[in-house]
Amino acid sequence: MSTSLHNLEQLLEHIAVLAKDEQQVSMAQVVESVGDRSFGPLLLIMGLTLFSPLSGVPGMAIFAGLFVLLIALQMLVGRKHFWLPGFILNRSVAQSKLTKALDWLKPTARRVDRMIKPRLNFMLHPSSTYLIAGLCVMVGAALPFLELVPFSSSIVGLALAILGLALVARDGLLVLIAVSFIGAAGSLAIIKLL
Repeated sequence: MSTSLHNLEQLLEHIAVLAKDEQQVSMAQVVESVGDRSFGPLLLIMGLTLFSPLSGVPGMAIFAGLFVLLIALQMLVGRKHFWLPGFILNRSVAQSKLTKALDWLKPTARRVDRMIKPRLNFMLHPSSTYLIAGLCVMVGAALPFLELVPFSSSIVGLALAILGLALVARDGLLVLIAVSFIGAAGSLAIIKLL
């Protein structure tokens, strides 16, 4: 059953409740719990995954890149319902690792939630969300390569989490902040790879 999520702490609590009685938590369970129309929370989840200690799981950047590409491409084509292939929906993480990552993120979530509010609405106009989706396509395609540059995928993960939170909280200022983080990660990757 989907629920209306308005901030980061609500999302983390929602996932914690989902994981409470499970040994393994699959992506299908997370998608079902946040709803199939929830592009913002799903971007936020992927961003937090990349920013959290879960990013150390081998292949996580590739998985996250595919997931972000699927989210963003569906936003670009204007789909109203979210779809994922079975090999992504069946991917799961141990409840203990998920709980550890959620506990690690909760104090930051509380501080962030005090600062967010609806503002700069033009940044989240339907036509602007196509630009956000296009940016996410580029980020998703670059994620597997960013794994080669230390900390760049974490920076991009933070940017994706901020973009997802911007969509959830309708905060246009967060879009501008996320774009600056993506620019910083891109610059870091270019400097390290050249």
